[in-house]
Amino acid sequence: MGFYPFVQFVRGIQGKLQTNMFGGMNGQNPQQMAFIRQMQRELENTDSMAIPFGNLNVAVFDIETTGFYPDKGDQIISIGAVKIIKGKVSEDNFYSLARFEKPLSNEIKELTGLSEADLEKAPPLSEVLISFLEFVKDMPLVAHHANHEKSFMQHSCWKLFCTPFKNRILDTSFLYRIADHNKSFWRLEDLCEFYSIPVKDRHHALGDAKLTALLWCRLIEEVHKLGCSNLKEVYERIARFS
Repeated sequence: MGFYPFVQFVRGIQGKLQTNMFGGMNGQNPQQMAFIRQMQRELENTDSMAIPFGNLNVAVFDIETTGFYPDKGDQIISIGAVKIIKGKVSEDNFYSLARFEKPLSNEIKELTGLSEADLEKAPPLSEVLISFLEFVKDMPLVAHHANHEKSFMQHSCWKLFCTPFKNRILDTSFLYRIADHNKSFWRLEDLCEFYSIPVKDRHHALGDAKLTALLWCRLIEEVHKLGCSNLKEVYERIARFS
């Protein structure tokens, strides 16, 4: 299936998804699962590894969660994303809260600035994930220290849609391991300050996604100076020096 038929497919189910089709046990329904599986078929035909960095489009994303362990009941409560188009951070972004009807810990409230009242009226996570996947389509995803995002996305997709999460997630850490392997820090704000990126809206999903996008662009510049022109060459360099 080419891109245009894919867009038609998305538009065809969008109306159904917007007419209260998000019911069912654990948020599962055939329309949602069909959408996810169609996305997966598109992803299987996408190879971003050899695309030159100047032509590589990615979606940088971040999530806020109620804790660190999705298998113990912690959940995504917000998702933010921004696109990088041909090496430039675009104005095209995504942000949504996700419904959560249990008490938040004081730590999460203080960290994110979110409250129970903010989340009680938010759309269900199944709907938020569908909207997010519509936004990113077949673009590779980027996150800062991506294990957190990866574990929650995998768990949520399996729980809500009975299917694995197959989107490729690229981690900023594999770039700065090459750009400056002597760095002893890894927090997003520390790396941003090192590269003179103003830090603002920290621990807000969209704010962190924007910071990560700026950091990604800066790191791409650094690895390009070292002779890496695409992701394949970055991974080959890491393999040589690991």
